[in-house]
Amino acid sequence: MVNVLVVGGGGREHALAWKLSQSARLGSLFVAPGNAGTAALARNLPIGVMDFEGVATACRQHGIDLVVVGPEDPLAGGLVDFLGERGIAAYGPTKAAAQIEASKSFAKDLMRRAGIPTAEARTFEDAETALAYAEMWTDRTGTPPVVKADGLAAGKGVTVPADLGAARTAIRLALDEAAFGGAGSRIVLEEKMTGPETSAHAFCDGVTALPMLYACDYKRIDDGDRGPNTGGMGVYSPPGFIDDRLAQMIEERVIQPCVRAMAALGRPYSGTLYPGLMITETGPRVIEFNCRFGDPETQALMLRLDSDLLEIMLAVTAGTLRDCDVRWSEQPAVGVVVACGGYPGPYETGHPIAGLADIDDDVHVFHAGTRLADGVPVTAGGRVLTVTARGHTLAEARARVYDNVARLHFPGMHFRRDIALRERGPGGSNNVRLQGCSPPAKLSQPSRCFQALFDAP
Repeated sequence: MVNVLVVGGGGREHALAWKLSQSARLGSLFVAPGNAGTAALARNLPIGVMDFEGVATACRQHGIDLVVVGPEDPLAGGLVDFLGERGIAAYGPTKAAAQIEASKSFAKDLMRRAGIPTAEARTFEDAETALAYAEMWTDRTGTPPVVKADGLAAGKGVTVPADLGAARTAIRLALDEAAFGGAGSRIVLEEKMTGPETSAHAFCDGVTALPMLYACDYKRIDDGDRGPNTGGMGVYSPPGFIDDRLAQMIEERVIQPCVRAMAALGRPYSGTLYPGLMITETGPRVIEFNCRFGDPETQALMLRLDSDLLEIMLAVTAGTLRDCDVRWSEQPAVGVVVACGGYPGPYETGHPIAGLADIDDDVHVFHAGTRLADGVPVTAGGRVLTVTARGHTLAEARARVYDNVARLHFPGMHFRRDIALRERGPGGSNNVRLQGCSPPAKLSQPSRCFQALFDAP
């Protein structure tokens, strides 16, 4: 039997722990620090994700055989290396490999060398030089560049400016005012791409990469993709515009070249590789690489994974992923994030969450910003829950999720009401089996399933 520790306390980690708990090979399951949801299926340990010594000590005390690292910060900080030096197996990339997310300039250089399609970009550390480039780029293209903090900025380091003035402000905020701390001491100015976005995930063991299913998340706080960016307000899987031909193109042009390039650099990539993609008129192009599972994408993907997640992760750490048979459900999944009022700005916490006992048995509520207070789940973060369900069709999954979201309540509760409405079939209904979408004849002339993502909700 295998004892497992999941590091993290969000909805992603709850979903991973839920799936790991189904393995016949699982012994004891621990989550550090966990949340009110993980407490129901594992033992929570009061250890912060950046407390490397605390994690290692817990592994020794509890006989942990495998550590699954969820968030990007401990990965970029070298937790996998730290544990490996102490003989503890961990699922996730090393610090050197995690640079693919921790440094956008590193990722851009890697993509250029490997021929991976992405946006044109330049890196700057001096504000005046960056401002001059932004003005030149805007004059040349008619569109200001996207401004990105080079390092990890908790999902808040990207600005898509409406005009040159907004681009100038974003550059000054990062380089002159240190709005993102060290993460913004270097910035990337990038060509703005257009098209629908999708999240591509793959299991990797340094040599072999097995793509997971595709998912689409919603980053803006309000319906119609309005308001500020968040960590993610909802998800659905699969997107109808990813057909077999496009999936093969992404694997051959993005995922496999990336794994080969990382190995050639002496930074073999092991764990979950997650490129965020934009499907442009010229084909798929990488927006950014991530070194971990996405959130809330994981909540939908774990519902659709039919194989034993623990077996897959053990194969990754052993370098035997090529022998794995990873199976997925054909049923679509939808997840809706329930957040605190005010998020992603200031918000209140400590409110009891009502209605959890009224949720249908086959609808899954993955906790994120929650904790137990006298045995009662209360709010403890901006994103509180992800209500997730499968269905025979996307419309069925969506209806079941929203029916159950309506049973929940806490003061200031906020959620989007348009998750998965991008995918509409004939007559404006999304009551379609997405696997039936026919591949487009040309990317510049999208099929109905592809075009649906350009339609307003």
